[in-house]
Amino acid sequence: MHELNKALDDISSIRLQVARSTDFRGYGPATLAATGMIAMAAALAQWRWVHDPAHHLPAYLAIWVSTAAVSASLIAVEMFARTRRVHGGMADEMIRMAVEQFLPSVAAGGLMTYALAHFAPAEAWMLPGLWQVIFSLGVFSSCRFLPKPMIAAGAWYLIAGLLCISLGPARALSPWAMGVPYGVGQLMVCGVLLFRARETNEED
Repeated sequence: MHELNKALDDISSIRLQVARSTDFRGYGPATLAATGMIAMAAALAQWRWVHDPAHHLPAYLAIWVSTAAVSASLIAVEMFARTRRVHGGMADEMIRMAVEQFLPSVAAGGLMTYALAHFAPAEAWMLPGLWQVIFSLGVFSSCRFLPKPMIAAGAWYLIAGLLCISLGPARALSPWAMGVPYGVGQLMVCGVLLFRARETNEED
């Protein structure tokens, strides 16, 4: 029994190593582009209904937290279905690897949002920039199993986040401080994945 358990552990380790050396193809370009459009729609909603976000922080957070939840749900649903179709028997390992790479950033972003909103609301103007910086770290972490040009998307989010923070309290909560970075950034991710898919098809 001991030898059987050891053999199963060895097989699991080998499968995980293979997963780490394989490009992850579970993200769908169309869905990622759609999340960029959702971000722009959320910016329009904020522009229309939340005119003074600094003094209506719950409404501001409701728009953007719900936008993040909807986008993450769309990506997750397609990722699970697409990964099982594309990666076959390696699907579970590939999904686990993808989640592990991005989960720390998601957790950090959520905890930071709670801390600022409840204990330092006067500093909540920094949230858009911090969200983008943390998201860039998730992208950079995921680059090890995504196409190399994806690093450009991570750099975009990092630069956009730092620029957003540099705007200061007066403009950092502008709807376009979120809509434009995420709208453009997700379209960049979509473009990288489409280019990689075309390269893969040509190689095949």
